[in-house]
Amino acid sequence: MKQFILAILIISLLFASDQIPAPRQDHPILLKDVTIHPVSGPILTQGEILFSDGKIIEIGHRISRLPENTEIISLPGKHVYPGMIAANTVLGLVEVNAVRATRDFAEVGSFNPNVRAEVSYNPDSELIPVTRSNGVAIVLTVPQSGLISGTSAAMMLDGWTWEDATLKMPVGMHIRWPRMTVSHSRYVRKSPEEQKKERDKQLKELDEILDKARAYTQSISAEKTPRQKMDLKWQSMVNVVKGELPVFIHANGVQQIEAAAEWASRQKLNMVLVGGRDAWMVTDILKKNNIPVIIEATHKLPARRWANYDESFKTPLILYEAEVKFCISANGGAFQAAHQRNLPYEAATAAAYGLPKDEALKSVTLYPAEILGIADQVGSLEVGKDATLFISDGDPLEIMTRVEQLYIQGRKVDMGDRHKILRDKYTEKYRQLGLID
Repeated sequence: MKQFILAILIISLLFASDQIPAPRQDHPILLKDVTIHPVSGPILTQGEILFSDGKIIEIGHRISRLPENTEIISLPGKHVYPGMIAANTVLGLVEVNAVRATRDFAEVGSFNPNVRAEVSYNPDSELIPVTRSNGVAIVLTVPQSGLISGTSAAMMLDGWTWEDATLKMPVGMHIRWPRMTVSHSRYVRKSPEEQKKERDKQLKELDEILDKARAYTQSISAEKTPRQKMDLKWQSMVNVVKGELPVFIHANGVQQIEAAAEWASRQKLNMVLVGGRDAWMVTDILKKNNIPVIIEATHKLPARRWANYDESFKTPLILYEAEVKFCISANGGAFQAAHQRNLPYEAATAAAYGLPKDEALKSVTLYPAEILGIADQVGSLEVGKDATLFISDGDPLEIMTRVEQLYIQGRKVDMGDRHKILRDKYTEKYRQLGLID
């Protein structure tokens, strides 16, 4: 036991971030002489934005009445954008995927609605500073296991503890939809018949879970009958069956999406589609059922041999033209936690393949905020919203742009990270060797 505890301590030291979380905003800040991109409204050139106590107080051209002790920062030529939102990640739940002790995104069993992602969130992850260095301020941290995985949480990428970092919890209940088609790959050990039986079993299990959840909900609300004993798993399903908590269904294939949409409609659930590789094929179903889509990465290869190479690149454009609500996320797999910093480039690829540039920016700011139910706080620069924003020297969708400073609820975040440390280290090495000036 002592050896186990010692190993955990060593791992925590190895993978703990050096950055110190920012203190609460203790004085008003005015950013002036900047180009402000509210996202929800027109761009303001030579604009000013004032925020205090973590909230935006005023946006305009010449703010005359400033609170006492206002810090005035002039940034000519710079741009201010709302912090970006990664809507499907395991950031904070995994550090090094090859090291089991740093993987905390999966539980044993297929039915885990009581799992809460936020309580396993590691605010000391080295991946967090790297991600926020590119303007990503908020992530939806998602559990990944079984049929019903648990609830996700919107986490701010700064804070001493998971309680400090939590913006909203729970955001939604996550369901991994069964594979609907049969695989004939040599790597799949189960026969086609066994695969069909397993699929049918899981579909039946989903219906049974909803029936039991409704029965449990009725029993705890009944006045004349003896009260149902509290059960954490079924209690976690109460808000789902009441329609107060959306279900985020992870599905990619056409058959999966069609089956999931029909099931959610039949069960009267509020559905959000996550993944959506083939969403472009079923836009009529998505629009009819008012199902928003969290597109899991535009940087993906086609799933079929006959598909066009740009299938994933054009999916956001097709959804936009079909008037289906969507947002863009980087790949949410455990191996991809370290690559959430690439979120703006996922949107940039969609813009390069036809999606209007302003829509591409909204797809990683305002639209994920609306889908996750946090648009009253973040996602755009508006009076009364959180001062969660970043300053850059150009368009964040352009790879050469540098994010110079990030504020989360008015807190000035440390912009250092492991990548910058290594960059400076090896720059100095080659300077000492006389290879660079």
